[in-house]
Amino acid sequence: MEEKSTWAKLRWPIKVFIIAIPIIAIGYWASESGKLGATGKSEDPKTEEHATAPAAGKDSKKAKSAAGKTAEKRSFNYTPEKPVDGEMKGVVEVGASGFNSFVINYDKEKRWEIVSKDFGKSFVYEGMATTADIRQGLKDYIGAMFDKGVKSRNVHFVISSGAQKEPKTATISSELKKMGYIVNLVTAEQEGKYALKSVLPPTYNENSFVVDIGSGNTKISWMEGNTIKSLEGPGAKYYEKDMKDDAVYASIKALAEKIPAAKREICFIIGGVPFELAKEVRDGEERYTVLNEPGQYKSDKVKIKSGLNIYKAIKDVTNCDTFVFDWDANFTIGFLLSMKL
Repeated sequence: MEEKSTWAKLRWPIKVFIIAIPIIAIGYWASESGKLGATGKSEDPKTEEHATAPAAGKDSKKAKSAAGKTAEKRSFNYTPEKPVDGEMKGVVEVGASGFNSFVINYDKEKRWEIVSKDFGKSFVYEGMATTADIRQGLKDYIGAMFDKGVKSRNVHFVISSGAQKEPKTATISSELKKMGYIVNLVTAEQEGKYALKSVLPPTYNENSFVVDIGSGNTKISWMEGNTIKSLEGPGAKYYEKDMKDDAVYASIKALAEKIPAAKREICFIIGGVPFELAKEVRDGEERYTVLNEPGQYKSDKVKIKSGLNIYKAIKDVTNCDTFVFDWDANFTIGFLLSMKL
C-alpha cells in the first residue's frame, strides 16, 4: 500500500488553519496600507472637505461671494481713555423722530464713558400727545436717570435743529419748562460742532472729519487748528420736503468738496441711518464699527435709501474708504462736554 504524504496525513481542521494564516496576513497588510477599500470613501480630511464643497456654477459663486464679504469685515482698534474721578451727567435729545437719552461719566479733562443709552423713545410721536401724557412720560424718563445716579441739576434737555421745525416739540418744551428744566435749543452749526466733540478722538484731528446724518439735516465738520468748521445739508427725511435724490446728492456733494484733502483719511459718522447700517455689520458689542461701502447696502425703507444717497455723495467726493460708526457718541454728549464740570 502506498504511503501517504505528510500533508495527506494532516486532519482537515489543521489544513484549514494553515491555509488561513497567509490569507489573514495578506488582508491585514492591505488594510493597514490603505489598499483595501481604495474605491470607497476616503478618510483623508482634505479630501472630505473638498467633497463637501459646492459644485462649480451658481452655488460655487455664492460661496465665493459669502467668503469675500467675511474677508472684507474691517475693525477700528481704538480705546478712549477712561475718566478719573468723574461725575454722572444725563442728557435727553428731543429729535425730529423721537427721544434719545444718554448718561455719561466724565471728568475735568473731558474724558468720558457711556453709562447708559436709550434710542428712539418716541411716545409723543405715537399718539400720546396730551400734556398729561407728555408730563408723565417725561417724569418717567427723568426718573430713570435718577436711578442711574444722575443728580437733578445734571439732567439736561436739548432740542435739535431738525426737531425745532416740528410743531409738536413746542409742547414738550413748554412742559419741561413748567417742570423747572432748561430747554436748550441748538442750531445745525452747533450740532456739527458738538458731534465732533463727542465722536472725534483728539489724535485724529489732523486726518479725519465727522458726519452726522440726522432726520432733519446732515452736519459735516472738521478741525482747522483749534477751530471747528461745520456745514449743514439736507437730512435723511428730505423726501418729506419733496426734495429729489439727485438734487440732494448734488447739495451734499458740494458741501463735502469743502472738506480739506488732508482731512479725508477717516470719517467718524453718527446719526439714525448710520446706526441702522452699522447694525448689519457689527461684531458683538464693539464700540466702533466700520461701515460697508454704500452700494453694499439694500433696503426697501425710504429713509434708509435717502440716507444712503447722502452717504454715497460724501463717499464719492472724499474717496474716504473708512467710515467709522461710534455706538456711544451723540451730538448731545458733545453738548455736555462743552459745559463746565
